[in-house]
Amino acid sequence: MLIGARNLNSMKNLLVIILFLTSVRAGYSQSGETVLLKNVTVIDGTGSAAQKNVSVLIKAGKITSISKQSDVKNAKVIDLAGKTIMPLLTNVHGHLGMALNNHSHAQLLKELLRYESYGVGTVVSMGTDKEGIFSLRDSSRMGKIPGAYVYTAGYGFRAPLGTRPQEMGMEKLYRPATPEEAVRNVRDLAKLKPDFIKMWVDDMGGSTPKIQPEVYRAIIEEAHKNGIRVAAHLYYLEDAHRLIDMGADIFAHSVRDKEMDDALIAKMKAKGTIYTPTLTRDGYEFFYGSVQPWINDPFFRAALEPGVYETITTDAYRKKVMDNPRYQKNVEAYKMALRNLKKVHDGGVLVALGTDSGAQTVRAQGFSEHLELQLMVDAGLTPLQAITVSTRNACKALNVKDQGTLAPGMNADFMVLGENPENNIKATQKIESVWKNGVLVNVGPKVGRN
Repeated sequence: MLIGARNLNSMKNLLVIILFLTSVRAGYSQSGETVLLKNVTVIDGTGSAAQKNVSVLIKAGKITSISKQSDVKNAKVIDLAGKTIMPLLTNVHGHLGMALNNHSHAQLLKELLRYESYGVGTVVSMGTDKEGIFSLRDSSRMGKIPGAYVYTAGYGFRAPLGTRPQEMGMEKLYRPATPEEAVRNVRDLAKLKPDFIKMWVDDMGGSTPKIQPEVYRAIIEEAHKNGIRVAAHLYYLEDAHRLIDMGADIFAHSVRDKEMDDALIAKMKAKGTIYTPTLTRDGYEFFYGSVQPWINDPFFRAALEPGVYETITTDAYRKKVMDNPRYQKNVEAYKMALRNLKKVHDGGVLVALGTDSGAQTVRAQGFSEHLELQLMVDAGLTPLQAITVSTRNACKALNVKDQGTLAPGMNADFMVLGENPENNIKATQKIESVWKNGVLVNVGPKVGRN
């Protein structure tokens, strides 16, 4: 099989990254080794205040205690004075391989390592995948490949194309025209055991037909018969009401046209609906029209594919964003998303981190998750609440029991930060190392940047 020069170089670079990370892990800690992290500040992901100057004992990849003990027999002792640890982030709405429409194994591994370097331990690829995602998912969850753990919605559902051109990266989607066709499609997909089913219930600003209610009702009912939860891409309040009444399990975006009413929020709480606000997705629709404070930050630039930074910082690109006829509507939609997030969160609905990163090259994987934390704080959440949304809550959304918080019995999955984000959410960007199962697996976003 012939391999193009670009793909060959990508594979060589990926091999260098993996070999480097392997040497780092071997020199710092090993699987099964007993490790004591002492003098460290712990943010546990539950929303509780930080525990300062404590010791965290790790055995066989699990946290066994968080206490004031300073020495343990036969443990490797690591002094983390002045450092903070917090759980790894879980992104319930991302995309793999989509931005470049490159679903090669090498590209997906590169993206998983990128997520991991930013302290994202798990990502859900939400409905734009290709055939290889299922074996990749299985290998990932068994720990056979490096990088963030993978969940997938496989092939999503949209309205029929009709005479419209095929969107890039969405060639594998189902497009049922009738409830009967939708049922057949769901049954076919269910054989592949996706973690979710994703459907688009949105007219994209009037540019495309919506999937019809009788069709997405059939999708939801058949998915539930097969034990699969359904995530709905939505925009309008009216659709949110209809979807909740039909049993949708996850709102994969914010409601952005109107303020959400108390009746809807009450129904969501009662039914256990999960809300992923994807504030960064809405912000990216207009952020690049002006110079953002983070645009030249290495923490942002390291998350970009080659050439993207050079494109988005040109005057021509900024003008293109500003000249978008929907520019002001995008700004207003973003502001509404902020308001609705605060209202939903205060109403007791389970809010989980979702960013839509990776759907386009400008939605930078890894960086977007930390920007989302900042935007949640802008919406009115405290830093600790935003962290809980992105750790404990997001793991709850995936029904994961042993990740998302730092406590005895939980996986030792965390990032080491140079500063405490308890009162300054931007400190989550001060990543010094990333640990999974009690082993250092990454040293931050400078590793494998492009």
